[in-house]
Amino acid sequence: MGIVPSLKKVFPTALSETTKEKLRSLHVQDIMSYPVKTIHNDATMDEAAKQMGRHHIGSLLVSVNDDPTGIVTERDLMSHVFALDKDPALVKVGRIMSTPLVTVNHDATIKAAAKRMISNKSRLVVMKKGTLEGIVTASDLIKGVPETFEIYAQPLRYGSKRVETADKSVSVAKIVKIMGEQRIGSVVITSDGKPMGIFTERDLLTTLMSRGKPLSTPVGEVTSMPLMVTDVDVNVFEAANIMTHYRIKRLPLVDENDELKGIITARDLVEAYSK
Repeated sequence: MGIVPSLKKVFPTALSETTKEKLRSLHVQDIMSYPVKTIHNDATMDEAAKQMGRHHIGSLLVSVNDDPTGIVTERDLMSHVFALDKDPALVKVGRIMSTPLVTVNHDATIKAAAKRMISNKSRLVVMKKGTLEGIVTASDLIKGVPETFEIYAQPLRYGSKRVETADKSVSVAKIVKIMGEQRIGSVVITSDGKPMGIFTERDLLTTLMSRGKPLSTPVGEVTSMPLMVTDVDVNVFEAANIMTHYRIKRLPLVDENDELKGIITARDLVEAYSK
C-alpha cells in the first residue's frame, strides 16, 4: 500500500520514571523554538514562503518599523492566497498577518501553554521580562506531553475521521487550493487508489517554493513517502511520542487491514492535553 507498518507496533512507548518526572517538570522555555525568524510587513507572501521553506519552519513574526507586530503562517498562505487564486508574489505579508501576537511567559507550564494555544488558535510568542525569547508551536508542545491518566484517550475523539486523498497525477496547484479551501494541512496521495505518501503545507514550502519549482508539478513527484501510520486505537500519549520521535505533525490512523480511518495532528493532541 505504500505505507510503513503501524508505528505503534515498532515504537517503544514505555518510559523510565526519570523521563516521566522530567516531562512533568518541563516549562515553556524548555521546549520553545529559537531564534525566531522575522519578515517585514512590506514583503510578499512569495518571499515569506521561500524564507519559511529555507528554514523548514511554518511561521514568521512580522515586523513593522523593526517591531514584531504580527505573525504569518503556512496556513495563511493556503487559506488567504492559494484558496482565493491569488498570486503570492502580489500579496503583501502585512495584509494577511494575524495581530496581535499571542504571548506566553517563559516559565509557564506546558498545560497552561496548551490551554492558551487552543483558546487563541495561534502559535505562542515566548516572553521573558518583556523580551522576546522564542516561539512555541503545537509540535513543540507535544514534546512535553507527560504520561498522565487524563490523556489516555483515543485521538479520533479530537482528530478527523475524514482523510482527504488525491491521485499522484494531480497538480500541486489543485492540491494546495483544496487544502486552502478546506483549511487542512495535508492530503494523502494515492497511486491506483492505494495510499503511497502524504503532501503537507511544509512540503509546499521546502520542496517547491523555496526551490522555485512550478505548482503545475504533479504532486506525486514531491510527496513525502512512505506514508507513516499508526493503529486507530493508539492513545494520545503514544501518538505524541511517535510524532516527536519521527518529527512529523500528522499521523494517519488505520485499522487491522491498513484501511485509513482518520488522521490526527499535533494541534489535535495539544487540544486533547489542554482539556
